[in-house]
Amino acid sequence: MMSTIFHLVRHGLKERHSGDVSLTPEGIIQAESTARHFAQAAFPITKIVTSPLQRAKQTAERIALYTRCPLTEDFRLRERANWGDCPDQTLEQFIAMWDQCTSDPDYIPPVGDSAKKAGERLASLLIELHSEELANRNIIVVTHGGLITDFLVQAFTERELNVWHPDFKSVQHRLIPECSITKLIYDKAPCRIEAFASTEHLNSLR
Repeated sequence: MMSTIFHLVRHGLKERHSGDVSLTPEGIIQAESTARHFAQAAFPITKIVTSPLQRAKQTAERIALYTRCPLTEDFRLRERANWGDCPDQTLEQFIAMWDQCTSDPDYIPPVGDSAKKAGERLASLLIELHSEELANRNIIVVTHGGLITDFLVQAFTERELNVWHPDFKSVQHRLIPECSITKLIYDKAPCRIEAFASTEHLNSLR
């Protein structure tokens, strides 16, 4: 059976200001730990695909360095919206816009995509990668917390998601910690969640 294992990685801790921000020193340490985790894994990494935003690229570059695996960028892995894309938008205004997108997946913000369109972007990339790859490949996808939940909320039923966290939809904004790993398996059946937002590889940092 043809299967593809995707490891969805949220970027490390980012700087708290607008624009295409970088990782903080703590975020770099998180990225290094994540890179070592994949380098020591029992399975070979076939490919790494990253969002073009700096915080994701910096995380992915460390994983690529440790695993010696090819790295590519894909615009579909951008967050649904990024603070700073809308000129003069305050953090409070951005959060309000973000919350409206979350509560109404069809709402199209002044900048960026609706939550529905963002989730569809990630879904299209995963399907494309699955169709291109040979059986039993492991692909690391470095992206953003909001995009991961936008995808999951569309790809799975509320009942399926609540297995991983009670009342998943209403608390989705805080379920994907920095450098957590969500493992998806694609085969003949619809994709399934093998692990959700795991941070076990970061335990030594606590």
